[in-house]
Amino acid sequence: MIGAWTLLLAATLAACGSQPPSPTSPVPVLGLKADWHLAAAFLDSAVAAGAAPGAVLAIAYLGGRYIHATGQIGADEPAPTSGATIYDLASVTKVVGLTTALMFAVEDGLVQLDAPVARYVPAFAGSSKERVTVRMLLTHSSGLPACRPLFREISNRDAAFALADSTPLEAPPGTRETYSDLGAIVLTQVVEAAYHERLDSLLERRLFQPLGMTSTRYLPPSEWRDRIAPTELDPWRGRVLRGEVHDENAAIMGGVSGHAGLFASANDLLTFAEWILRQADGRIAGESDHGTTSASPTLRRSVLHEFTARQNLIPGSTRALGWDTPSPGSSSGALLSPSSFGHTGFTGTSLWIDPERGVAIILLSNRVNPTRDNPRWAPIRGRIADLVMTSALEVTQ
Repeated sequence: MIGAWTLLLAATLAACGSQPPSPTSPVPVLGLKADWHLAAAFLDSAVAAGAAPGAVLAIAYLGGRYIHATGQIGADEPAPTSGATIYDLASVTKVVGLTTALMFAVEDGLVQLDAPVARYVPAFAGSSKERVTVRMLLTHSSGLPACRPLFREISNRDAAFALADSTPLEAPPGTRETYSDLGAIVLTQVVEAAYHERLDSLLERRLFQPLGMTSTRYLPPSEWRDRIAPTELDPWRGRVLRGEVHDENAAIMGGVSGHAGLFASANDLLTFAEWILRQADGRIAGESDHGTTSASPTLRRSVLHEFTARQNLIPGSTRALGWDTPSPGSSSGALLSPSSFGHTGFTGTSLWIDPERGVAIILLSNRVNPTRDNPRWAPIRGRIADLVMTSALEVTQ
């Protein structure tokens, strides 16, 4: 079914590929030479075919920005999308929020990657857990199970932490990769213990406010509601979610966790990605024209490299620390450089950064609106990445 749908989109794209952009299509700014029309046209056709109610593609390249918004804000919300539309990032929270906070903690000397987790979270205890390190949690190789429906067992954040800490390992530490939200929940405690501050407050103080990311936060205020793309008609809560975190475990934690909970716009994620690219390049924060200042946070290149390089703890694993790296058939596509890193989110979000080529690709959607039973978004991500990189590589050839 997906294969036939993909072929249909390819045929649609081939038919429109020779046509010029419509007069209303966004145009590259700040002297961008790459032509992003094919990527934009493909996204248009995907949304028109029902992959999501709407979507936003944002690209940072050669010092400029390109944003293409298509479709509408929700299945029953006809307002058009834009670069200011705010999306539930789902697991992209793990890298924009949690992993960045841990990079700060390592930079500040408050957390050591190869220290046992129990040093920072004594409640993380049980058979073999004394061998689990922070690095193992970041690479999903701790032995924790993939998930646990905490929201069916408890009713508040402290109880969620306690249950995550006491969940038995399913495999000896360092022997198997299992993508685990529980690990990110435990890491949330590591960060909060290191800084004696809740994660949302820490990120606002250290990252969002200094970078001018004014449309990024946990627990978005009610005045943002009209800009927020709705997610699912949630059976558990009995309503369409809009401005409430989609992930049930994050919801029971008051909306603030390292595994999910952040809301952001494409404009803000471009600011974040440009900041990461500057840290990778070793330039002084404040050189961007997009709102950062000399007060912007900095990271040593060695710390950023440590977190974004493939760790190879488990044979065949593509995991860096918090981040993922490119692999065949993934959302990265086939053309990003091996030094690239990124992540996806269940709601239909993704972020990939290629420091070698100085490009960032952000794709935001609410493909779970009105239901998560929508598999049509998965093949879109990799195809968009390939179309973007094809255009980018043509500029440098």
